[in-house]
Amino acid sequence: MEKFSSRLKSLLPFLFILAFAAGCDKDDDDEPAKTSYTLSGSANGAQEVPAVTTNATGTITGTYNSSSNALSYTITWTGLSGAPTLMHFHGPALAGANASPALDITGFPATVVGTHSGTATLTDTQEADLLAGKWYYNIHTPDHGGGEIRGQVAAQ
Repeated sequence: MEKFSSRLKSLLPFLFILAFAAGCDKDDDDEPAKTSYTLSGSANGAQEVPAVTTNATGTITGTYNSSSNALSYTITWTGLSGAPTLMHFHGPALAGANASPALDITGFPATVVGTHSGTATLTDTQEADLLAGKWYYNIHTPDHGGGEIRGQVAAQ
């Protein structure tokens, strides 16, 4: 019994090291989580579901901060068939699928060529959909009540 106890005592440092090493994971916990994302996307009638025949186009640029849930964006458009009547972010939906509005865009100029910047605070669900590429923006006009141009929003 004394030999067993002596051997166990001599193995304790090795058992401690083994237990410590097993508790360590390979993740680099020192690397901070990404909190700032750049947004981009191009819009046209072909992305509408169903597709719309139009020469209108648009772009979105912006940022998203996941620490503060702050969305900041600028949308530009040109060549619309009429002044925009509604603008929204829709989701969750991948390209080729439709979804309900997730966030209204307000205060935009009623012009066939224009630019609008805005900010919003997203919920956790909205953030998850945006970062998963499941948001698109849509510009509606009198001739195209369902949307004249649409663009999927990419977050990188």
